[in-house]
Amino acid sequence: MPSNMYKEICEIPEAISRLLSQSDGDMRAAGSKLKSLDPSVLVTVARGTSDHAASFLKYAVELQAGVPVASLGPSLASIYNRTLKLKGSAALAISQSGKSPDIVALAEMVTKSGAYSVGLINTIPSPLADASAAAISLAAGPELAVAATKTYFNSIVAGLFILAEWTEDEELKKALALLPEQAEQALKLDWSALGNRLTDAQSLYFLGRGPSLAIAGEAALKCKETCELHAEAYSSAEVLHGPVSLVGNGFPVLVFAAGDEAEMTAVDVADQLAGRSNEVFVTSSKAKAAHVLPCVEGAHPLTDALLQIIPYYKMVEQLSRDRNFNPDSPAVLQKVTETL
Repeated sequence: MPSNMYKEICEIPEAISRLLSQSDGDMRAAGSKLKSLDPSVLVTVARGTSDHAASFLKYAVELQAGVPVASLGPSLASIYNRTLKLKGSAALAISQSGKSPDIVALAEMVTKSGAYSVGLINTIPSPLADASAAAISLAAGPELAVAATKTYFNSIVAGLFILAEWTEDEELKKALALLPEQAEQALKLDWSALGNRLTDAQSLYFLGRGPSLAIAGEAALKCKETCELHAEAYSSAEVLHGPVSLVGNGFPVLVFAAGDEAEMTAVDVADQLAGRSNEVFVTSSKAKAAHVLPCVEGAHPLTDALLQIIPYYKMVEQLSRDRNFNPDSPAVLQKVTETL
């Protein structure tokens, strides 16, 4: 029987369509509010997979809106009971369940401190929805597997939709409209060439630059969660400042490279590392030495980068089973982690 994780990965195109149809009014309103507010800074509130979505949106906002983005540590509010000077700023709070105590506490503090806070939440009503100035349903539907997939994807889509409205970016709006169709295409891509090399692996690197670095972080987390395979995410520039010393023949590396200004720098690093290991893969057809993985591309650099997580999710779900694990129920993990 297919795992819940596999079924939920396959639901991503439908989940995107629901988000775009059911929450478009709320997302447009949030984008319009940000346009009128014109914040000088935006802060994010999230943990785990949601924090990787926030990292992707950090790059997107800084690239498209020119507004600096900072990730806030939840312990500021839940443990240290501090407040911040946030009048005139904006905030994104991201959560699947909307009820982790530390995330809720930080969102409450951020809102009370004067920030226009937008909650991107898959569960409404929820405490996080109550703590946010505006709450937007991710409309991903119930997610049973512990490892979140469709909620991660929809969190980023929702953030990009708001960003497109905020900055009046017509090209990004067109790319978002194409996402359900492109997600279907991404589901058909075969990354088994990578998965076959990881069945007996003990460690690997995921690399990227810009938004692709956020994808690398999410990929590493899923590898550890579902496969008990040690994985680290690095900037493809940072890896050359020390971590490269671990890369030798047989050491796997996956470089995420979307079609933006950082693509060739990432590809160059992939090709350099391919001289040290025969297990280097990259998501760009421009590579000369590294193994190339197929991707969906062409609509927009941001959506191109995001779509690469879909064939990866399919690959890592199969890898989990190949390594004799249950991708739906990783050991010692719970669906909702309620930390302080």
